[in-house]
Order: sequence, then structure tokens, then C-alpha cells
Amino acid sequence: MITLATVRRTLAAHRPTAADQPGSQLAAVALMLAPAGPDLEALFIRRAVRADDPWSGQVGLPGGRAEPRDADLLATAVRETREEVAVDLGGAERLGILDDIYPRTPVLPPVVVRPFVFGLARRPRVTAGVEVDSAFWVSLGALLDPGARRDVTLDVRGVSRTFPAYVLGRDVIWGMTERILTSFITAVSEQR
Repeated sequence: MITLATVRRTLAAHRPTAADQPGSQLAAVALMLAPAGPDLEALFIRRAVRADDPWSGQVGLPGGRAEPRDADLLATAVRETREEVAVDLGGAERLGILDDIYPRTPVLPPVVVRPFVFGLARRPRVTAGVEVDSAFWVSLGALLDPGARRDVTLDVRGVSRTFPAYVLGRDVIWGMTERILTSFITAVSEQR
């Protein structure tokens, strides 16, 4: 089991690595943690199916690309979370920042994503915005279950490819979101 105290301690000691990817657009996501009995749970979204979205229909974290009006990437994560799931992170505890990541495949847009981790006192009311099909909470215990993480073969733009993923019923968390989760879970699991 991962506690909020463990997350605080782990991320207080973590020095995030910034990615150096010239020509990439900057983006930010919010990994929101809320108590669920003795466990914590994280909020995920299933992106709406849209032809103009390279991550269309995938499970991810609330977030998106930086806009000129954003003061910094933290502001991007806060704004995108409000737009996508109507959650105001203004009163949330900012627990830390994870390492920047970027797509490993050239078919995706050049983007560098900075993940911010937030602690919430309770599960907030969530309302899916236009870019989101649905939002759902997953306990960290479910992600830690040895059977949850395995390789899956998916059809990506007409090509079958195998990826590490978290398989939670019909929800498959793979790609950059899987990489964010795995780095987070690995870091906090070492501190338990």
C-alpha cells in the first residue's frame, strides 16, 4: 500500500529530470491522488474519439499542451485539469514533479510532457469536458497488483505493436501514461 506520507517523502527527495528535445511543444499532466480508505486512488480519463487527436480514445491523465497565457507548466496542468474534468487544483497539495517524458515513436507529435503530482483531501466531483469521454478513479493497490502490469499487443495506426501496460478490465493504460505511472510507482514503492 502506498500512503500520502510515502508520496510526500519520495517526491520531496526527487530531483526531476527535464527533457531536452529541441523543437518539441511543452505540455503538462496532473496525477491526482485522493484517499480511498487506507489506499490512495488516482484519476484517469478516457479521451474522446476525435480525428484530430493523436491520443484519441486512449486512457491518460488530465492535461495538455502549454498555451501562451499559461505562466508556467504548473499553470498548464491546473488549467487543463479544470477544462478536462472540472477539478480546481487551486487548493490541492502539490506533492512534486516527475521526470519529463516524450513520445518514443516518430508518428506522434514532438511534445515534452511534465507530470505534476497533487494530493487531494477527498475525491472531488468530476465532470468530463468536451475532450474527455469519461473519467474514473483507480486505486494504487490495483496498479500494484502483479497481474495488472503486462505486455499487450495493440493495433496502432494499422500496425500491431506490443507495449507494457496496466490492464484494468476494459481499461488499458499504455504509452506515455504507463511510463509516468511506472516511474511514479517504482519511486514510491522503494520508500514503502
